[in-house]
Amino acid sequence: MKGKLYLIATPIGNLKDITLRALETLKAVDLVACEDTRHSLKLLQAYEIQKPLLSLHEHNEARRAAGLVAKLNEGRSVALISDAGTPLISDPGFRLVGAVLEAGFDVEAVPGPCAAVNALVASGLPTDAFYFVGFLPPKSAARRRRFEALKEFPSTLIFYESPHRIQKFLAEAYEIFGPRPAVLAREMTKKFEEFYRGPLVSDPLALPLRSWKGEFVVLLAGAGGARAEAR
Repeated sequence: MKGKLYLIATPIGNLKDITLRALETLKAVDLVACEDTRHSLKLLQAYEIQKPLLSLHEHNEARRAAGLVAKLNEGRSVALISDAGTPLISDPGFRLVGAVLEAGFDVEAVPGPCAAVNALVASGLPTDAFYFVGFLPPKSAARRRRFEALKEFPSTLIFYESPHRIQKFLAEAYEIFGPRPAVLAREMTKKFEEFYRGPLVSDPLALPLRSWKGEFVVLLAGAGGARAEAR
């Protein structure tokens, strides 16, 4: 029996967003690799799924990949999940997928939630062309350089940012992009989901957000793009 790697998208907040196929696959595989075993255990327990869990994150992925390929050689099936959303999208897994394909095994993606796409379709910004940037460098100088490089992109830009850096991110974005139409999405699919749709401002604290908690998706209109009205 030939082993296979499954890339399974998991909910970005609301546990009810898991797909039937994702549940079926998680029940069928022999092993689940995940970023944080404690976090993923909550998801599996919610659906009464008992599987061995193995941590796979940015610091151990190269080492784990060899071991997981060995599992596939034994005929076992492996699932890879991230803490939330689709694996490999600003999450670990790229090295693992490369190692699995190089070893001659199949990789199958089980689609589902993705924070970037979820925010995009609800943003009101153009969706015909977009550029996913993900997380920018944590240091201000490197972040500003990246902003400058993206300033003339015609497509909608999509960023991820943590609650600890979001205000600094927005202040620097205003300095580079000016009052560019923007959308901030936080706590998507959860009880306190919130969207801001309007221009970037010089003082992020002036934005009408209930809270700065939770992970953020930030979208900016492309150069010369459509105007977003605050609402």
